[in-house]
Amino acid sequence: MTVFGTRPDTIKMAPVVHALAAHREIEGIVCVTAQHREMLDDLLELFEIRPLYDLDIMTEDQSLTDVTTRVLIGMEPVLEEAKPDVVLVHGDTTTSSAAALAAFYQHVAVGHVEAGLRTSDRWVPFPEEMNRRLTGTIASYHFSPTPLARSHLIQEHVDPSDVVITGNTVIDAFLETAARSDLPAPPRWSELDPKRPIITVTAHRRENHPYMRKMCEAMRDIAELPMRPQLYWPVHPSPRVRPIALEVLGAVPGVVLTDPIDYARMVATIKGCSFVLTDSGGLQEEAPCLGKPVLVMREETERPEGLEAGTLELVGHRRERIVESARRLLTDRAAYDRMARAVNPYGDGRAAERIVEWLLARLRGATYPQPFEAGSPGQ
Repeated sequence: MTVFGTRPDTIKMAPVVHALAAHREIEGIVCVTAQHREMLDDLLELFEIRPLYDLDIMTEDQSLTDVTTRVLIGMEPVLEEAKPDVVLVHGDTTTSSAAALAAFYQHVAVGHVEAGLRTSDRWVPFPEEMNRRLTGTIASYHFSPTPLARSHLIQEHVDPSDVVITGNTVIDAFLETAARSDLPAPPRWSELDPKRPIITVTAHRRENHPYMRKMCEAMRDIAELPMRPQLYWPVHPSPRVRPIALEVLGAVPGVVLTDPIDYARMVATIKGCSFVLTDSGGLQEEAPCLGKPVLVMREETERPEGLEAGTLELVGHRRERIVESARRLLTDRAAYDRMARAVNPYGDGRAAERIVEWLLARLRGATYPQPFEAGSPGQ
């Protein structure tokens, strides 16, 4: 059984759902929590996934406690009826940690996709860092995207035989989608001048809510630089994000603010932009697939492999630093090329296939070799 319910974990679990369905000896059961209802439904249609169970937990302005308790309560009868051998959850969402706990209560083994990501602070990012630590403690099987992620788990005394390096399934989904010939155009994209730089923006993380105004002011400063860059931002509906973005940036020339867009259109914005300014996790892995530098508006990232490889730069939430880093990419061609040409350390598009093959081998009592003993996936 695969369990997911937000936009990010749906994207990253879609390749796993497809890989499970490709094996005749596997009965793949999909359960969605609908932690993000609208965003989830668009993705289910795009990836042609039909859930057997839909908990439909989303409520307006839901708290983390709301999400956790509703997933726990909703999963109990589902697990009792379906009786899965393994429950697969993804990454760091509250859906994942709550679903893993529900499976544990039913004595069902848990497999953690994108296991082993860590920062040095349990509060950053919030609540994702604690979610993935809790899920990692519950899980029996750990599918790590990189050697560094695997080493974190070994340091936490996870049995090495329970951890396999697979690459990240987000690369599977992104490369497959980017290659489509029918990608729809993002809304209002035609308002942008293709001869001028375009910066794709996302910003919504809870830990950045206190700094959202300063971050928006930094974006305004960037739009007013002499190079006349353009910013394209599908704004998150959070009441702690959207009103500030509209107030600070709504009337700024060269800034296009839209409602949230579906995944296919987001992939199209990455294909068409010069670089990405974000506090997202997934974009740190996705954008470098297409040679797009990523400026990360966070003080710390659980994806240090990208920093080491040179595909990412941490710019935090300070206005001056964000503007200066953007200015450098806009004016220094050598600096831009170093990031654009760096090797993406997060995978080669075959992560889901490896997860299913390893899981089948494990359940049969066989041995599946570590595919990436040296170096990172994709090298």
